[in-house]
Formats: sequence, C-alpha cells, structure tokens
Amino acid sequence: MDSTIVISLLLGAVVGCLLALTGAGGAILSVPLLGFGLHLTVAQAGPIGLLAVCLSAGIGAILALKGGILRYRAAGFMALFGLIMTPMGIWLAKLIPNKPLSIGFALLLCIVGIRLLSGALKEIRGIQPKETRPPPCMLNQSIGRLIWTVPCARSLAIAGAAAGFFSGLLGVGGGFIIVPSLKRFTDLPVQSIVATSLGVLTVVSFGNVVIATVSGTMMWPVALPFAGGALGGMMVGRQLAKIMSGPRLQQFFALFTLFIAAMMLYKALLS
Repeated sequence: MDSTIVISLLLGAVVGCLLALTGAGGAILSVPLLGFGLHLTVAQAGPIGLLAVCLSAGIGAILALKGGILRYRAAGFMALFGLIMTPMGIWLAKLIPNKPLSIGFALLLCIVGIRLLSGALKEIRGIQPKETRPPPCMLNQSIGRLIWTVPCARSLAIAGAAAGFFSGLLGVGGGFIIVPSLKRFTDLPVQSIVATSLGVLTVVSFGNVVIATVSGTMMWPVALPFAGGALGGMMVGRQLAKIMSGPRLQQFFALFTLFIAAMMLYKALLS
C-alpha cells in the first residue's frame, strides 16, 4: 500500500477521534496535521480536512435533526451567509503565499487553544459566567423556536459569514466561530447549540468541497483515505468519549492545540 494512503488514513483517524472527543472543534487540527504528515500547504490541506468535517458533521447533524435539537432554520440562515463568503476566502487563499497563511493559521490556533484552556480552567474551578443582558435571539419556550428579530438575524448572519470566510481562507470548519456566537447571541441549550453548529458546518464544508472539486484543487487520492480514516476514528472516539469527557479532556485538547500551533509557527518561520 502506498505510504501516502497509509499516512492519510492514520491522520484521518486521529482527526476523527478528536472530533468525537471534543466536538467539531477537533477538525481545526486537520490542516496542520496534513502539513506535518504529508507536507501539504494550507491551501492544499484545507479542502481535504473539510471533506472529513462535512462527513462527520453531517452524521451528527442528521442524528440531531431526528432528535429535534437542531435549529434548522437558524442553521440554514447562517449557512447561507457562510456560502456567500466562502468563495471570497478561497480566492484570497490563492493570492496569499503559504508562509504568511501558515503563520496566520498558527496564530488562530493559539487564540482557539487559549480560549479553550481558559474555559476548561474556569469549569474546573467552578467559576460561573457573569450574567449579562438578554441575547438578541430568544427561544420561544411554548413552540421551541427562536423569535426572529432584526438584531437576531443580523447577529447570526455576521457569525455565518465569518465562519464561511475563514472556512474558505484556512480550510477550517468554523465551529470555533459558530459555537461561541450561538452561546452569545442565543439562549439555546448547549446540546442545541452544538447540533445547530454541526448543521452549519455540514453545509459550509460541503460548499467548500464542491468549489475545490470544480476548480481542480481537491487532492482526492489523499482526501478519500483521510475521510475514511476520520470516520473510523470517530467510531473509536465515540467509545472513548464515554470515559474521557469533561473539562480535563478539554484542557488536554487545548494544550495539544497550543503545541501544534507552536510547531506550525516554528516550521513556517524557518521555511
């Protein structure tokens, strides 16, 4: 078997396991891992990672929709603006050389890692978030749907557009934007926030995969084994999640993300 296929399978399995253990945020490590393992650029690795995101998030979104916890109207609305901004991100990624793009990705990983680490430490110490004014998107408890207003629509549109732009630019799913945005702009329960985020990620990632395929930038010989490994890793991760969940796992993932960010920054600066 070709070594590239073996490495793709193994890297995909790692990402799939992280996806199952940490949620959609684990997919953000697809690009740096593909860069280290197969020496791909950010622009090359992005669509490959997004294929795995599309498949794994899609499975989670379907299950959540059947369970009635996915706010499909909000997900569709955010995904629409995400798809509008995705081509702009892809276009910009083609103009920017790999070195500054890698440095930017590493800095983004640092921000995500620090935020995750801060949240995990607060949860471990039992620090409760401060009460703030009501969010613009309130849930109508009688019918179980969001009350749509202009501030609500504006907030969700901006979040969706930002997720789509960074998805196209850096090849990330955008869960690191969608989940915090839904926590800030809505009063949805955590399970519904995660489910709705998966719905957005599925559509936006699928759009990226289609654009990459049409433009000829998708490396299918690498993408297919990577996606297959991710699905297999998810099955293993779902079993591990039963005994490895909670803030300690989030803390470990945050530290691992910061380590990968440091390695990626070091590699980019030396190239």
